[in-house]
Amino acid sequence: MPEVHSDKNEPLQARVPESAAGRRFDAVLAELFPQHSRSRLSAWIKAGNALLDGMTARPRDLVRGGEAVELDAPAEETQVHAVAQDIPLDVLYEDDHVLVLDKPPGLVVHPGAGNPEGTLVNALLYRDPRLAALPRAGIVHRLDKDTSGVMVVARTLEAHTALVAQLSAREVHRQYLAVVVGALVSGGTADAAIDRHPRDRIRMAVREDGRDAVTHFRLRERFHAHTLLECRLETGRTHQIRVHMAHLKHPIVGDPLYGGPLRLPRGASEALVAALRGFRRQALHAETLEFRHPATGAPVRTSAPLPEDMRLLLDALREDTRARAAAGR
Repeated sequence: MPEVHSDKNEPLQARVPESAAGRRFDAVLAELFPQHSRSRLSAWIKAGNALLDGMTARPRDLVRGGEAVELDAPAEETQVHAVAQDIPLDVLYEDDHVLVLDKPPGLVVHPGAGNPEGTLVNALLYRDPRLAALPRAGIVHRLDKDTSGVMVVARTLEAHTALVAQLSAREVHRQYLAVVVGALVSGGTADAAIDRHPRDRIRMAVREDGRDAVTHFRLRERFHAHTLLECRLETGRTHQIRVHMAHLKHPIVGDPLYGGPLRLPRGASEALVAALRGFRRQALHAETLEFRHPATGAPVRTSAPLPEDMRLLLDALREDTRARAAAGR
């Protein structure tokens, strides 16, 4: 398990886990400090800002396991420069160290070329301007724009470093609800590596040469031609649940990137047809998040209720399933 420590006036410090022996320095660094991109970390290694056992190293150098790592990230590279905006936030838990919120669907997390304003970062900076001094305004993990649910934000550098370490060590419990196409008969585990699609750079894909990715899922509720799944992330790759479920031929309802054309069940009620046609995002909701409090070590568990659009979709699926059973279909 990686150990990561920090001080506001000192470089970030970590220790390479023994299990990483034989891997590239830049790859291990990316797992120890996932708040920074791999390309940026590689550049810092080359510039001498990342030391391995007190010595400079190359990105491709292999680690033995157990070495001390010191990362001196330039302050201007870690601070956030965005406009603070008064955007309402649904806060589930808050103290001096962390903030846990329920992100609505449609809200972009980070500002970008197409979304310089109106993002979660803009809202966070309005609520707490001190977050501008933290990497990614304290955000340690993100949700896709059209995925709703619970997220944790660090309010201090110490909390940020501790939460990143927990994520890297796979100690954070992340549970999602997903409505998928097909009536599954049992749960299971998707253990398939994920990386960028070889031709479409917008998408991710299951690839033999990708990064390990594991999603556990079990049935929460079964309908005539759909299933409500409870998905637990063991790893946290981009679009992981969406990619894994599409790979298993059970894509998430409404997923524009991985689900393909809308599939209407034969004989579906008018209400269900309308609900499926009107659902314009992936039916994916981050339901529960549990982590150790970065200051006290006590467990923090928060859950976000289903948003209205997913609740209405499930109501339509239940009613259609009941009507078919009553009619003997």
